Amino acid sequence: MADKDDKTPMCVPGKFYVDSSCIDCDLCRETAPSIFGRDEDEGVSYVAKQPENDEELAAACEAMEGCPVEAIGDDGE
Repeated sequence: MADKDDKTPMCVPGKFYVDSSCIDCDLCRETAPSIFGRDEDEGVSYVAKQPENDEELAAACEAMEGCPVEAIGDDGE
């Protein structure tokens, strides 16, 4: 389970986040490219933008559910 106290530094504030357990597998960026970005320096994903509509929300949820190391969290904000 993702740890909201261990978010990757580039995550924008809001409901979804990525923590430092990310293994940079690219699944979230493939599933929800408008939501997730890649921190080239750290080699991890981050939330570049919070979902703004139902389609983006569904994609972010799909990415969270598919994350192999459960690095994506939803803190309910």
